[in-house]
Amino acid sequence: MSNNGGTEMRLVIITGMSGAGKTVAIQSFEDLGFYCVDNLPPMLLPKFLELMNEAGGRMNKVAVVMDMRGREFFDDLIHALDEAGEMASITPKLLFLDADDSVLVRRYKETRRSHPLSPTKRPLDGIRQERELLEELKGRAHLIYDTSLMKPRELREKILGEFSLDKKAVFTVNVMSFGFKHGLPIDADLVFDVRFLPNPHYIEHLRARTGLEEDVSTYVLKWNDTQKFLEKVIDLLAFMLPHYKMEGKSQLVIAIGCTGGQHRSVALAEYIAGHFADDYQTRITHRDIHKRKVPAT
Repeated sequence: MSNNGGTEMRLVIITGMSGAGKTVAIQSFEDLGFYCVDNLPPMLLPKFLELMNEAGGRMNKVAVVMDMRGREFFDDLIHALDEAGEMASITPKLLFLDADDSVLVRRYKETRRSHPLSPTKRPLDGIRQERELLEELKGRAHLIYDTSLMKPRELREKILGEFSLDKKAVFTVNVMSFGFKHGLPIDADLVFDVRFLPNPHYIEHLRARTGLEEDVSTYVLKWNDTQKFLEKVIDLLAFMLPHYKMEGKSQLVIAIGCTGGQHRSVALAEYIAGHFADDYQTRITHRDIHKRKVPAT
């Protein structure tokens, strides 16, 4: 196998009891920027390790979910874990999710799913069989999370706290400018319409320019109505953003819209993103800034 120039690669293998929260776990690792694979057969893990090692650092954070559906899968996983532990370039961690039998039974009843090891019998039969099968694997786990009393948000926060290298990057504020005449952005969480503000389009020397330029931005921001709008919106967002983060949201898309997406929305998106940049990871997108029609010469 080739190596990736000495870069340490992180591999998290997520396993445990069915119904203990593996879906929430893999989604949490996606939010952390991990390359994620759901339900990877353990027999394929050695090949996957080769792929990681030969990817030249492009797969340096990987999380995989592995379900135990039979003894042969269990043996494959134990062998693959031993092989991963011998690779100097890869740091593997086994995360085992568990929960009380009564909690797992309740979760299966709520979802009306059958247990994968007991599709035609009581869920408790499958749970007991799976627990016995996984006993040795649980003993080899680096981390064991008991999710019996956890809400999905709490499990997510626990994973983010354990595996995040950049705590600030867990929650991202995306501020987008757009033009209503080009359509609403479909991925926006919050939309603010600023078409009521004075429009630089009607100022001849500003018409062909954008809100990224100082004279256009100065024009947009100089009005009392603009300042009152920003004061109220920033106060609203300052209240809402911590609550979105606390609830477990990984990002928020705030869309600021004017008519064409060239002047007002651009200047205000820049201002709002800049205001929150010290407290959150912020990203700015100007969706329609280059869509204005250029007069024919």
